[in-house]
Amino acid sequence: MKLPFNRFGARTATAVAALLCLAQGAWALEPFKVQDIRVEGLQRVEAGTVFASMPLRVGDEYNDDKGAAAIRSLFALGLFKDVRLEANGNVLVVVVEERPTIAGVDFVGTKEFDKEALQKAMRDVGLAEGRPFDKALADRAEQELKRQYINRSLYGAEVVTTVTPIERNRVNLTFSVTEGEAAKINDIRIVGNQAFSESTLKKQFDQDTGGWLSWYTKSDRYARSKLNADLETLRSYYLQRGYLDFRIESTQVAISPDKQKISLVVNIHEGEKFVVSGVQLEGNYLEREDEFKALVKIRPGQPYNADLVTETTKAFSDHFSKFGFAFARVEAVPEIDREHNRVAFVLRAEPSRRAYVRRIQVSGNDRTRDEVIRREFRQFESSWYDGDKIKLSRDRVDRLGFFTEVGVDTQEVPGAPDQVDLVVSVKEKPTGAVTLGAGFSSAEKVSLTFGIKQENAFGSGNYLGLDVNTSKYNRTLVVSTTDPYFTQDGISRTVDAYYRTSRPYSYVYDGREVNTDDMYKIVSKGASVRFGVPFSEQDTVYFGLGFEQTSIKRGVYMPSQYEPYTGKSNTAIPLTLGWGRDSRDSALAPNSGRYQRFNAEWSAAGDLNYVKANYQFQQYIPVTKAITFAANAELGWGKGLGGKDFPIFKNFYAGGLGSVRGFEQGSLGPRSSTFVGPDGTPTAYASGNYSYLGGAKKAVMNFELIAPFPGAGNDKTLRWFTFVDVGNVYGENDPIRFSDMRASVGIGLSWISPLGPLRLAWANPIRKQPGDELQKLQFQIGTSF
Repeated sequence: MKLPFNRFGARTATAVAALLCLAQGAWALEPFKVQDIRVEGLQRVEAGTVFASMPLRVGDEYNDDKGAAAIRSLFALGLFKDVRLEANGNVLVVVVEERPTIAGVDFVGTKEFDKEALQKAMRDVGLAEGRPFDKALADRAEQELKRQYINRSLYGAEVVTTVTPIERNRVNLTFSVTEGEAAKINDIRIVGNQAFSESTLKKQFDQDTGGWLSWYTKSDRYARSKLNADLETLRSYYLQRGYLDFRIESTQVAISPDKQKISLVVNIHEGEKFVVSGVQLEGNYLEREDEFKALVKIRPGQPYNADLVTETTKAFSDHFSKFGFAFARVEAVPEIDREHNRVAFVLRAEPSRRAYVRRIQVSGNDRTRDEVIRREFRQFESSWYDGDKIKLSRDRVDRLGFFTEVGVDTQEVPGAPDQVDLVVSVKEKPTGAVTLGAGFSSAEKVSLTFGIKQENAFGSGNYLGLDVNTSKYNRTLVVSTTDPYFTQDGISRTVDAYYRTSRPYSYVYDGREVNTDDMYKIVSKGASVRFGVPFSEQDTVYFGLGFEQTSIKRGVYMPSQYEPYTGKSNTAIPLTLGWGRDSRDSALAPNSGRYQRFNAEWSAAGDLNYVKANYQFQQYIPVTKAITFAANAELGWGKGLGGKDFPIFKNFYAGGLGSVRGFEQGSLGPRSSTFVGPDGTPTAYASGNYSYLGGAKKAVMNFELIAPFPGAGNDKTLRWFTFVDVGNVYGENDPIRFSDMRASVGIGLSWISPLGPLRLAWANPIRKQPGDELQKLQFQIGTSF
């Protein structure tokens, strides 16, 4: 850096000369009037960028302060490695040396992280092609990369940054990584415990010393964030069991010299166990003390439980919000008697002021229209604040499935103490998809699927979809569209057009393998329109009208029961009626809640006259934090009308996965002992041979006890289960008898894998009849590519 002074007709200055001047206390720098400004040393940066950044202009008076300010401004651009100011007469010369430009950023040896994700992260911090190279920024990036490896227990990871100069003042930036082996937790110790064994306490941790499944769960990899979560779980465990004074005094993390083994020591102080001696209400409860008392979870005589205290205060706040008190303050004040190890609670409440909602604002919806979100709200503007309606509104927006995050914040209105604004913040997710997939199951063999779906077409909330399925037994082409708000009252409308080809589950045991291409098949085509009417916040009733044409094409071993329907169009005009309610906490891995659905169709016109109904009930009950009891029941019933039989191709089937496991897929129920050949001639099956027909009645019950897979911690994507299945299908005129039902018990594995959901079950039939076709091991997996 140079500053101006007179020498040989030119004024120049350097930091060294300035220091000499200060040492001698002599030279004073003469200001001068800038008649021109010249820039030297530019390669890629425009001169206008330099002129725009300098606080000096032609005609200004130059002095040392302005020169220093100009240099600071140019360095602040981050484009220059060096900046000097020189003066030639009254011309100010700006001499710059540009920073090298990054030609490329590469990563070598990174297996733990995706290279594209790392390059994106570098672009976000300014290390990208075409950007000026900053050594300090590269050093910080190197340190951050090391920190990310430490977070994944790769303490021995080494990162070397190489800067390679190339032509035209450019550089290539390479991060070479030697990852090494991940450090494993070798030992976990808990010191100070007396009430509970160390093994019991360590079971509360997600981190452990490893097991045979640790390659998948990575539970033996240390991470500070995981340790903090485990310590909070440990604290909750004690506070739920009466240990009011419990505290974690210290934690020590020791790593071996080779950086491969980690030891954890947690020092705790349990304290004494406290019992609740009483609960008292103080404050203003809106003359509704009885209602609030019913919400108290804390029970005298029971051990102190911090979770119940929190649940009680939250329940009080939520109850106040029902009456418009958005700012109610509820405090649980403990009165501790350490001499007798008892604690009493005083629940003090102050509802403060009642408020109403002035405005509802929506943010984060770049694609989805405001009205799609607003029409789900049950809390209205200019209405009293209602906590229940706000929660219901948030849940309804979340159930749309268009967003990964939905939040509702309450903000006070400045200058208006009785008003609040609600800010609905959403984070959108992609709602359109083109899918190509393949699946394999023990029953369906290989199947291909193709679909184009847009759940939020043009941000309107409407659904558009095309589905194609090419499984062995069921081939489908469906075009569907749904308008969830066909009317302003929330009545939905769904229009479907479909073409389906079905080959019923049919097995003939005559010593020959039957080619399914030669077998008979059922072809259905039609269209339908269905409306959904919300009768309450939880209940929706569906009704609609359809047209369906079903034809049966003869093939080998076609049961004689299908013969009356061959050579005809078999048209039906069914009226449909349905009802649905879903309160499960998750659709993939539910732990609690209930699911119910009912569907019925009635065809009184056309060639086919029948009525068909199906009801399904599911209940999920959490037994413990990790174990879930699940029950499923499905009932089906069909009957022909006007003296006609129930159409056989409308039958229900049972047996196999999703029904009664341990029996061949779709093999339960009535069977046919005669078949019709391609020429229409009826023939009796050879002794012991038959075809499965399904039935007009169905009753199936499933009971499962679901738990995390051993060694997988609390991972809900990998779970095992034990089950009991009971059920059968019956003919139209056959009574449903429990004595005819088949039953099985077994164990299974459910894995939501990266390739898709997998379900494996081994079943042992405990109620069976001679001639039943058994299949003890059954599985199903789906994948996409």
